[in-house]
Amino acid sequence: MIGMSFLSFVVLSVIGVVVAAVLHFLVRYRFLKGTDSFLGKIAVGWLGGWIGSPVLGHWAFKVDDVYVIPAIVGAVAAIFLNTLLWRAAAEVYAGAKEQTPGAVDR
Repeated sequence: MIGMSFLSFVVLSVIGVVVAAVLHFLVRYRFLKGTDSFLGKIAVGWLGGWIGSPVLGHWAFKVDDVYVIPAIVGAVAAIFLNTLLWRAAAEVYAGAKEQTPGAVDR
């Protein structure tokens, strides 16, 4: 899958866009608002879809070299974990800021 065909790239891109749109606009699971957040989800979803088949296995149907169901599950997992990581980091940062005596907001 390292040297993928153009069709594999397009299939992964479509999976990334669809999963990112569902999670960003329908489920509204986001850390940031705006277009840049959506574009970041597309990139993370593409990577998750790319890693989905090697990690989750080669099952269900495939288009070119992309097993669609594992790619969708990988894209959802990658986007969810990325957003979760940034939300947790922001919460830890906010908690550490509250505990620091004499902290000044800038």
